[in-house]
Amino acid sequence: MPLFLACCLFAADALATDWLHVSGQLAPSGAAVDFTPHGTQPGLMFSLQSAGSCGGCHSGTAGNAPTFRPHTTWSGSMMANATRDPLFWAALDVANKDVPGAGDFCLRCHTPSGWFGGRVSKTSSGPTVDPIKGAAGCFLEGTLDSEDFFSDYEGISCHFCHRLSPTGPLGQPNNIGNGNVWLDDTECNGDGGEPCRRGPYTYTTGGFEPPHQWAQSAYHVDSAICGNCHDVSTPDTSAGPLKTLKLANGTDTGQAFPIERTYSEWKQSRFSASGGRSCQNCHMPDSEDPAATACVGGPSRTGNLPVHTFVGGNTWVPQIIRGEYSDTTSTPGSAGGIGRMDELARTVQWARDLLNTAADVETTLSAYTAPTATIPGAISARVKVTNRSGHKLPSGYGEGRRMWLNLQVRDAGGTLVFESARYDTASGVLVEDAQSRVYEVLQGIWNRNGTGSCDVVDELGRKIFHFVLNDCVAKDNRIPPEGFRPATATDPNGYQLRPVGLAYPETSPGSGVLVHYDQVAYDVPLPAGAQGPFSVAARLYYQTSSREYVEFLRNQAVEREIPGENQMCSGEINRPAVVGPTDRSRGEFMYELWSAPPPGERLFADSFDSTVFATGYGRSPPEAIAVDTALTQ
Repeated sequence: MPLFLACCLFAADALATDWLHVSGQLAPSGAAVDFTPHGTQPGLMFSLQSAGSCGGCHSGTAGNAPTFRPHTTWSGSMMANATRDPLFWAALDVANKDVPGAGDFCLRCHTPSGWFGGRVSKTSSGPTVDPIKGAAGCFLEGTLDSEDFFSDYEGISCHFCHRLSPTGPLGQPNNIGNGNVWLDDTECNGDGGEPCRRGPYTYTTGGFEPPHQWAQSAYHVDSAICGNCHDVSTPDTSAGPLKTLKLANGTDTGQAFPIERTYSEWKQSRFSASGGRSCQNCHMPDSEDPAATACVGGPSRTGNLPVHTFVGGNTWVPQIIRGEYSDTTSTPGSAGGIGRMDELARTVQWARDLLNTAADVETTLSAYTAPTATIPGAISARVKVTNRSGHKLPSGYGEGRRMWLNLQVRDAGGTLVFESARYDTASGVLVEDAQSRVYEVLQGIWNRNGTGSCDVVDELGRKIFHFVLNDCVAKDNRIPPEGFRPATATDPNGYQLRPVGLAYPETSPGSGVLVHYDQVAYDVPLPAGAQGPFSVAARLYYQTSSREYVEFLRNQAVEREIPGENQMCSGEINRPAVVGPTDRSRGEFMYELWSAPPPGERLFADSFDSTVFATGYGRSPPEAIAVDTALTQ
């Protein structure tokens, strides 16, 4: 259904003029633009039910039940807290500033209940009263600290996922990417009074059956269901792609710009082949607990219960949500908090456990010249990093996300004599020296600064992260998964998936399959007088958000005069808010969480080898993935 934004009244004439200008650029015919025209639209016959209503049967508190019951394990995940994520809200404001109304595109995935309920930018009959406010999340029901009953802050909820269908109501095919999902909105079996709740199980008459309508669904054990949201392109508007991918020389491919490609990375790897591993195998591993059940009174599911952990590498934001929204009883006027202290803590540990399986590191020495009392020595080392995951490493939302190799060389007494890619925990600065290897994707805006290239910094030399405006890739040296083929039938040159800025060789000439490892050579000078043997330790670290990204979000809020959240959403439901950003802009709030946290749990060592740990949210503390050490003779 087209979203006739140009017909709407806006809160401020300047904002309306800005939007009309952008809309005119996107749709030369003069019509306004719908950022989300595909898939099921708002105005459901059967509304999405609150996740809280599922907890009565599908949560667990006794014994090991909290480690396998679906609702309990889900509730600590970023899926469950996608609408509480302060990093998301800060980025949303930048997107709305870059292209007014673009937040509709983001909120479709992050708050299905709000979006399908008509509380973002459009309803079943047209736009909301103020689509710009809607795209900023101002019409959502509930609060950041309210429980999941009638709250749009419940994230990607149970009822949403378990109503997903592989085809549309008229047999339309599955839509991979951008949240263009098909929701089952018909009565189960034609007379069930509600849609089927779809899942992997079937039940027999006379045995245990759920107290709600159900249907067995092969789609829910297929990775394609994850591809709905975990491939993200530029908004595929009613006027076509907002941005198309440009190559290093400025050539426009005409292809929708790829923001994230986690599902496609998996699809083009050996993991998607017969005998491989699905997304669910890693991110929803089956419980082997002898007492495993999916619900109260349900049959044993030992070895056949996908645990709803949904973890990736994010250990930072769950800690923030735990500290900010679990218990707000001391704040007058608050909802009291979401609880979930244990659930969020488990999510952090599960994410660390998964990170520890993501890669192997191997350190070898190819040459060594021992220093003398007056003459320096040298070491030639090689570090091999092998990707053990089913997608690029790292993967997902690329802005601020990175992984790097830290190399330390110490003498016989343990004194540090050389370091590459030093990370300062106090400032959050990663020192990128000539030999450092930082794995990341840097997307940018072609010729933004008149350079005739893919620009990833502003006129002051600061890194920029305008994901809704990006149209080129300056760097993508992330390590491919095993069996990775960048070329596809629809993209024979592999423009969407290929590495940029680092050549990964083919496993054999002409195979089109890239190796799933990187080898980094280091030339290490040893100071004269240093005593061996020397240890050469390579550590692989992962970080959710860099200092540069958090500072960018803050700077955008300040320099572009993005208002405080309560001012932005003035007069709307549950305003003024008393938790979260409140009167601060979301970018400034995110920066405060990053830079001035209250005391909390251990997150990152004060130094790489310290046993004394810092406390608090810790500037998006890096997490160790793997380490290997080699010794000289």
